[in-house]
Formats: sequence, C-alpha cells, structure tokens
Amino acid sequence: MAKRDFYEILGVSKSASEDEIKKAYRKLAMKYHPDRNPDSKEAEEKFKEVKEAYEMLTNPEKREAYDRYGHAGVDPNMGGGGGGFGGGFGDAFGDIFGDIFGGGRGRSSGPQVYRGADLRYNLEITLEQAAHGFDTTIRVPSWDKCDTCHGSGAKPGTSPVTCTTCGGHGQVRMQQGFFSIQQTCPKCHGTGKIIPEPCAACAGQGRIKRNKTLEVKIPVGIDNGMRIRSSGNGEPGTNGGPPGDLYVEIHIKPHAVFQREGDDLHCEMPISFAKAALGGEIEVPTLSGKVAFTIPEGTQSGKTFRLKGKGIKGVRSGFAGDLFCHVAVETPVKLTERQKELLREFEKSTTEGGSKHSPQTKTWRDKVKDFFE
Repeated sequence: MAKRDFYEILGVSKSASEDEIKKAYRKLAMKYHPDRNPDSKEAEEKFKEVKEAYEMLTNPEKREAYDRYGHAGVDPNMGGGGGGFGGGFGDAFGDIFGDIFGGGRGRSSGPQVYRGADLRYNLEITLEQAAHGFDTTIRVPSWDKCDTCHGSGAKPGTSPVTCTTCGGHGQVRMQQGFFSIQQTCPKCHGTGKIIPEPCAACAGQGRIKRNKTLEVKIPVGIDNGMRIRSSGNGEPGTNGGPPGDLYVEIHIKPHAVFQREGDDLHCEMPISFAKAALGGEIEVPTLSGKVAFTIPEGTQSGKTFRLKGKGIKGVRSGFAGDLFCHVAVETPVKLTERQKELLREFEKSTTEGGSKHSPQTKTWRDKVKDFFE
C-alpha cells in the first residue's frame, strides 16, 4: 500500500513551521496513543504513521529530501513505523511539561532562583497607641552574608564545584512513561554547586543569623490584626533571588475602659441611683481626655448615649467614629440603718404615687397579667 503524504497525515501545509508541525503532532499523538486506545490496532497504526511523519518533518535534512523526492528521498528504516513509542512523542510533550515545571527547550537551564520567604513579627500595642499612631523600633532575626566566606559557603581558600548530578543546571529531567518532567536536583537542591569543604563559620550556608533593628511607623487608627509591610526585610533569596518581606502584625491589648468595634468605642458608665433619678452633669472618659455630659432625669439602666466623633479615626476613614456610653445604674451597698430607713420611706412614697413613678414596672405587670389570662 502506498504511503500517505506526511503533511496530509499531520494535517498541515508544506510551508508549515516546525512549531505548527509540533502542535499538530501533539494533538494527533495524544488522540491515537496506545495507552489511550488499548486493544485498538487501528489507533496503533495511526499513531505509528503520525510518529513517522513527525520525525521526518522535524528533521531539516530529511524534510528537505522528502520535499524534493517524496518518500523515495528518505530512508524508510530511519524512525519508521516499527519504532517504539518513546522518541519524538516524549520530546514533543517534554516541551509542554517543561514549561509547566520550570524548564523546557529554548529556556535557560541555570540554577533555579528563589525569592526569600516572608517573615511575620507580632507587635503588641495599646489602644491609645493604635488611636494616635507612633514610631517604634523592633528587633527581628535576620540572615546576613557570612564575612568569612563572603557568601560562597566554602572554606576560605576553596571554592564550590559544579554538581555532577545536574551538570550545574540545578535541575534534572526525569522520564515517566512518555512524559519528560524537570525537577530540582536532589543533590545540590537547585544551586548547581556542591561545597566539598564547607565554611566553619556558617556551616556552608554562606550566611549567618543576626538580629537587626528596624524602624516601624504605626499609622493613626490601625486596628487589631492589620499588618504593616516592610519590603525586603524578610529572608534573603536563593541563588541571587530577591529577599522576602517582613509583615508586622498588630495585636491591641485589652483596655480597662473601652472596647473597640471598628472606628467606634464602647464603655460602661456606672452612675448612682440618685443621679439616674435626678439627672445632671457627669464626666465621661475619652481617649483624648474627659468631657462633660449631661444626662436627663429618669435615666434607666442600660440606656446608651452616643458621643459623636469621640471614637477612633481609622486608617482608611475620613472622620472619627463615635463613643457609645452604656449606663449602668449602681445599686448602693453596705447601707446604714438611717439610709435604709430613708429608702423605705422613699419606696413607700413612690408606691403611693402610683405608676407614674415606675412606668416600666407598670408595663411589665400588665404583660404578666395578659400572659396568665
């Protein structure tokens, strides 16, 4: 049976580029590969046909001879249908998986460059510091270049040598079936170098751990859990890679008076029974000092008063939040006999005055009555 035209087999024109031929081959090879078509003689034959066409047309000399003389211009025994299922298929798909795993033909094959890891520093501050902002310094562990080996990791007078496993590339290619996968060299861990005699000062790492002092500016209104980024102050990169960043994470200490919710503040304000009944002026604490505030007579326990603008101006806010004061009427304790007597007289007078003195009690009693009826 006469052989089909190689270009026709791959479905490309005679002027097709090598990349177009590869693309067509990948598609057809994946379609007809025996692993995907078990027990299919037809698929096996088509795969052999596609493979032969690909090997002929991606070889410049064979392609030129084929274009001039057709099948007669090429040796039918060179990469023909009787070959195995590796070869060109693995090479073609190696380009795909090389791109995924960081390698591939046409790319540089030197040691892999890695960015340094990011670091986190937990900074505990007070609510007042968070509200007003401040500048501070922190000490963080850091890696610096070893002064003894100047970062090479090798003992003075010696030098690192090229890794024999990867040939200095930092990566090795592994064949898994018809896939070619590139991964980090297990011997040199991607550096491409081996250190026969490590530096004693840094144990061959080329760097030593030191503490460094950094200045950090805490912005006004920062909230709990927010992070401040210090660029380039993380761990150094590998093989010349850029350093990571340092993230300062803010943790605000519990406050004795205030609880923060976003830009608002809340506080409990205990007042005496008499002050709640008669009303009057009281002093309310804020983060910027005390302010005078007048409560109306007959204020009930649990009543909330809002002081506008007395909260915190957040990092991204254009104005300050509010302060919410929650009234807690304090019941007097450790009374003298005279004080008790006065309270009994007071209780009697309010009871005789009817529900006008205790509207909440009247409402509650009516609800209970309706419930049981």
